[in-house]
Amino acid sequence: MLKLKSWFFAVLVLALAAAPVMAGNNNAKTSNDNTANTANAEASPAASPDPNPSPNPNPSPRPSPSVSLAATDANVTALLGVLVMKGVLAPTEANAIQNAAPSAQFQALVEALNRKGVLNVADLSAAAKTPTPAIAVAAPEAMSSSLDSAEAAQAQPPNPGRVAGEVPPPSPTVVPAVIPVRVFPVDPPKTGGLAGIKAGPITLAPYGFIKATIVHDSSDPDGDDFPFPGIFLNAGPNSTFNTGPTEDPEVHIKARSTRFGLNLEWPDISKNLTLTGKIEGDFEGNFTSVDNADVSSIRNSAPRIRLANVRLDYHASDTTDIFFVGGQDWTLFGSGAMMNIVETTFNGAYWGNIYTRSPQLRGGFIQTLSREHNVNLEGQFGVMMPSTGQIEKLCGYGALGGNNTCLAGFEAQQGQGEREGADADRPEWEGRAALSFQLDKARGVAPAQIAFAGFRSRRTSIVPNSSYCTDPSSCSSTQTLIPASYEAAFPNGFEATSKQWGGQIVAQLPTRWFTLVASAYKGGDLRFYFGGQINGFATDTGGLTGVTGSFIAADGGPLAASGGSVLGCTGVFNSETGTCSGSIVVAPQRPVRSFGGFMQLGLPLSRWFNADPHGHNAGWQLQLLVGKDQMVDRDLNNPGFSGTLPMSMGKVGALTLYYKLNPWATFAFEQSVYATRLEDHLTLYEIAGSPSNEWQDHRTEFGPIFTF
Repeated sequence: MLKLKSWFFAVLVLALAAAPVMAGNNNAKTSNDNTANTANAEASPAASPDPNPSPNPNPSPRPSPSVSLAATDANVTALLGVLVMKGVLAPTEANAIQNAAPSAQFQALVEALNRKGVLNVADLSAAAKTPTPAIAVAAPEAMSSSLDSAEAAQAQPPNPGRVAGEVPPPSPTVVPAVIPVRVFPVDPPKTGGLAGIKAGPITLAPYGFIKATIVHDSSDPDGDDFPFPGIFLNAGPNSTFNTGPTEDPEVHIKARSTRFGLNLEWPDISKNLTLTGKIEGDFEGNFTSVDNADVSSIRNSAPRIRLANVRLDYHASDTTDIFFVGGQDWTLFGSGAMMNIVETTFNGAYWGNIYTRSPQLRGGFIQTLSREHNVNLEGQFGVMMPSTGQIEKLCGYGALGGNNTCLAGFEAQQGQGEREGADADRPEWEGRAALSFQLDKARGVAPAQIAFAGFRSRRTSIVPNSSYCTDPSSCSSTQTLIPASYEAAFPNGFEATSKQWGGQIVAQLPTRWFTLVASAYKGGDLRFYFGGQINGFATDTGGLTGVTGSFIAADGGPLAASGGSVLGCTGVFNSETGTCSGSIVVAPQRPVRSFGGFMQLGLPLSRWFNADPHGHNAGWQLQLLVGKDQMVDRDLNNPGFSGTLPMSMGKVGALTLYYKLNPWATFAFEQSVYATRLEDHLTLYEIAGSPSNEWQDHRTEFGPIFTF
């Protein structure tokens, strides 16, 4: 009896604390909608799966409890909201109980608590003899909306980087519109807003998906299970642009896109502080080479870190949130709008979808300008790990005869990743501004958003004086012979450097009929952001004479698909005396510029045809996509530039059909065409024995995606 009273008292306190929050929800349903939900027989408790099944495959049955306690619909609704918020019940279980007949709601709640071990038979027997205490409740409509919110957050499609609870969720009484893929939340997190497992005072909410697809590529000379741009780096030195006697079609079956993550929330004594975190990973890392699995490495891809960050939100007022984020997260530039496609291993990289994740420290604010129209203004600024997308494994300085096996490049890639960004001795600066607003006020439609983002950074390559010599008889194979005047100008070595920059505008416009997402960008040296057709920077020797180099740099350069570190003379160079009438300088390195973007139209087919939101036909969506990543022609055709690749453009067109069987199980089909075009009508490609200016891959992918 004492235990039961304590439990009810705790529920009373929590309900009182939650009432103001729930009552303030702007998405409250009408009483007519609640009546319709109550009459819906498909959401019965018996049809709601237990999200925490017993690990025992044959668990012993528990006695079915039967308690005849008087309870109003408002009391049950309030308790359901609290239990969902505390992680005792899943949102789907709570909705199933709420949608039961009013006379059966309390009994269904008791049975659910008994299944989870919260109440036992003895407790129930004692409860049957105890009058029900009065419970302060929030408005049933507001509490019902809270349950719908939690369910919608968990039932979102398994798109990359989807943030739970980021948008006002759709009501289960209507098929939701297509929700854009967003990695930055529209609304700030709220204290106690994470439903999950309690580990002491910390709330843990696991999430992720299991994804298995079969893929057919009409042409895949690189051998990857994702569409790589049209330069076949893995096909051997004689096949960089050659597919062999056929187009080299391939079939892959993959499960390494499976993803796992954990959301966290920590408590604080201040009601104005919310502390949250996220850890996320997948299995799309490198393939193993250990002795016990080297012959089966194709099925042994390694786990890798995707996200690992913490966030602190200070709620300065009801309309102002100031936040700080530290750790590895999505970059502000490039990640503001994402393609919604099945192929998430490369996810449109170098085909118009620029994005990346990087270690960072950033801060910002979210200012609510209008609650009625759901208008938020967001500003963020941060420092990122300076990164350049070096590919050190591509033989490094093998062309100079120092390491034809590429071993040093592999070792550097495994040991340090890259260093040209860090060698610049300055962080990367990024900023973003976004305006969110409710474009369509229909039920189940997410807010629209328009955002601007940009970044600025620098890379540096260091050449030590041990990389060159003046005496041919003493020069080693890894040293470059230079005139004595060049050594006198740079006795201690030199540095070659270039800028990195980019700007982006995105628009995400959901309506009840369709959702349009568009992204456009332009920048220089966008390789790390998966733009610029793998080009990074070029060495500009225009106007220089007596050009000498490239030299072996501390970072392993000269690297493939990049400019080299070069010295030259601004005047007249006398090759006989080795003197320069002008200045001896480091040849400037310049970012290779590119531009592009994508447009995607999402069509909520089930909503068009008024499908039952609780039925098996509520999850049909069609996505139509076009995208491109294109080089600035002037940079590719600059006669003074060296280190550029001949690819002028990458383009993609895709049709994706999603069928969501239920909130957890989705089946997806995608038909796409990826194409790379070379500059100036070059016919470097040899496709099945025929010269061509363009390479194409007609790709088909199908499979299930089960979320958790």
